[in-house]
Amino acid sequence: MRNLRIEIEYDGSGYFGWQVQRGFKTIQGVLEKTLQKILKEKIRVIASGRTDSGVHALAQVANFFTRSQIAPKALQKGLNSLLPEDIKVKGVREVDPRFHSRFSAKSKIYRYTILNREFSDVFLRHTVYFYPFPLNIKTMRDAAKLLTGKHNFRSFQASAGKEKNPVKTIKKIKVAKSKNFIYIDIEADGFLYNMARNIVGTLLEIGKGKLSKENLQSILLAKNRIFSGPTAPAKGLSLMKVRY
Repeated sequence: MRNLRIEIEYDGSGYFGWQVQRGFKTIQGVLEKTLQKILKEKIRVIASGRTDSGVHALAQVANFFTRSQIAPKALQKGLNSLLPEDIKVKGVREVDPRFHSRFSAKSKIYRYTILNREFSDVFLRHTVYFYPFPLNIKTMRDAAKLLTGKHNFRSFQASAGKEKNPVKTIKKIKVAKSKNFIYIDIEADGFLYNMARNIVGTLLEIGKGKLSKENLQSILLAKNRIFSGPTAPAKGLSLMKVRY
């Protein structure tokens, strides 16, 4: 059996997230069906992480086992000829049988993109969050620094989140502005369900002046979702890179 690693980019707008769900169109479901067409065997694709409904990826990493001897380049070409326009495979290569896209990952980098001006953008409406209110970027940057390091992020986990260990390490968090766009990049060794979007929602409340830097410290220590800000919409979030 060969272990093949693939790197995928996708626009998650028309999908109910990564994970296969009966009766719903998902990235994993479409990818597995396409692989089965080419390889003529049942394939189970393992991703580095499950992106939610509406979330995008520039470099999702996944792996699967196959008996096929197809060349990686030929498989990439075949997949891209059959996959829809909103899912493409950027690369395929054979890896060690012990490689696991999720458990071998050292960290993941997510970017949240905000369009901060008085009117929305017709062409970017599915990939950015339009936020017309004035924001204090310096205050957001200062507050974000409090989240770096190893913490219990229970306050930023969705109420429906089932992960038992809420302790994660944020290696880096950056708030940057370029013209009308604000980018919030978060690199962590793992993310709880909706953690990135809840952090963004809370930072926006701080930038707007509804919460303070001191409030953020209290929210982190409270370990209770009811104290943090609203969940930012999925469409602004993209998985940028997985480090191994």
